[in-house]
Amino acid sequence: MSAPPPAAPPVLDDDGFVCRETALVSLPFLPELRLHLATEITPLWQTTEDRLASRGLAPPYWAFAWAGGQALARYLLDRPAVARGKRVLDFAAGCGVAGIAAARAGAASVAASELDALAGSALALNAAANGVALDILMADLTLADLTLADLTLADLTLADRARAEPGRWDLVLAGDVCYERPMAERAVAWLRRCVAEGADVLLGDPGRAYLPKEGLVELARYEVPTSRELEDRDSRATVIYRLGAA
Repeated sequence: MSAPPPAAPPVLDDDGFVCRETALVSLPFLPELRLHLATEITPLWQTTEDRLASRGLAPPYWAFAWAGGQALARYLLDRPAVARGKRVLDFAAGCGVAGIAAARAGAASVAASELDALAGSALALNAAANGVALDILMADLTLADLTLADLTLADLTLADRARAEPGRWDLVLAGDVCYERPMAERAVAWLRRCVAEGADVLLGDPGRAYLPKEGLVELARYEVPTSRELEDRDSRATVIYRLGAA
């Protein structure tokens, strides 16, 4: 008798998982906002690794408000004119803290891009918790920088659905995207294309290793509280930069 086929992995309720594994909290640096975030970091990380490995999903970066995103959010909340009336993209949005701040500052529209399905759920829940609307784009927007010869049919469908052309936005926010070389190189190349298409691109970076060395103008600097379970210190000096086209 042949062995029965392996059981299919259970379908995960992404919204339910996010709600169960996080708490709706405000951060000391951003008391105006409420976000679904991990409050006991190691248990959530392990739960996600154990339950989601079969789905090939990334660790739950969406469950933490990283220093770069927090600094961007603080910058926009303190200077609402930067986002007011503009079409804004929160690139690689994570929990969506920067995009939510842009919406609160009066942006005409805010899109938030992510790849992880759980991040998509967290973005929707966090937007609702703050009474704002986000257009959630589940796609790798850097695919828009490839040529037709480089793209498969599936990729073309994805890029088209995401409406990923850089000229679509007036203001692009990117918090903490320079921590790994491959991501940083692709992201910065695409963000520079956004600049060339007329967008204002703001980076929030707490000294990550692969921040570009050229084409940056410092706009503001913050000391952002962090956790030693995420970082190697209790706070990180985090800078808001305007990115140049080259």
